[in-house]
Amino acid sequence: MLKVENVTKYYDDFKAVDNLSFEVNKGEIFGLLGANGAGKTTTFRMIMNLLEPTSGKITLNGQVINYDITDKIGYLTEERSLLLKLTVKELMIYYASLKGMVKEDIENELKKWLKRFKIEEYENKKIKELSKGNKQKIQFISAIIHKPELLILDEPFSGLDPINVDMFIEVINELKENGTMIIFSSHQMNHVELFCEKLMILDHGKTILKGNLKDIKSNYDERKILVKADASKTELKKLKGVKNVLIKGDEIELSIEDKKYVESIFKYITKCKNVTKFEVVELSLHEIFTKEVGVRNEE
Repeated sequence: MLKVENVTKYYDDFKAVDNLSFEVNKGEIFGLLGANGAGKTTTFRMIMNLLEPTSGKITLNGQVINYDITDKIGYLTEERSLLLKLTVKELMIYYASLKGMVKEDIENELKKWLKRFKIEEYENKKIKELSKGNKQKIQFISAIIHKPELLILDEPFSGLDPINVDMFIEVINELKENGTMIIFSSHQMNHVELFCEKLMILDHGKTILKGNLKDIKSNYDERKILVKADASKTELKKLKGVKNVLIKGDEIELSIEDKKYVESIFKYITKCKNVTKFEVVELSLHEIFTKEVGVRNEE
């Protein structure tokens, strides 16, 4: 288990992280979210022992994280950090040896992962010759080649097309199933919803939302109703509780103030012609994030 307990970090007089606490269990993907400058990168660097907390404690499986413990951690940074003049093989031998692996094991693991990502032919190519997407694959391999117990993924899908995103998703889920603790950070909230049962949202170093994603969503009374029917946008706007009406192709999206209005809206829709859909959905994580962070930035 990764345990972050009451961690605060100052840069001189600036408080980058404010009394942060969370846990990540074995075989769990934990979402750590926030706008730029929220304190995510500082938190990752403290977990990696690249920065020391001003106060508080960070442990991995009960041990305070030092340079021996960091060998058990993999980190895919948002800023790409590949040595462009090296070949893929040279780069991986260099990076993985820093994690305590021997050359023979590195070469075997590299071949396995290059085959998995369908880029075997790039083993002896220089990094600078690779496309952005293939560089991202190499960076990902460098974060997992030593079979870390804890894996930090910061914007892992940057530069990937949908096919390769699916490939990454498959690997990440396999790592989870094999017991890897994973911290996942992305501005693409649909990916966070796909992976994370638990999450935390930071704003200016402070925790503004934390818990199980399902519980967080259910705590918001606002809902959206998706309708397919011959219904007047003007008349729908007049219904009690309706905040907004959007036409999206052949579908109508109603934003409502509270779930208590669903029944009365349903009764209205049933009187319309050609009704083929009436679906009530909770706010998306993107909408919750925008709502929470936006409100605080307006204060």
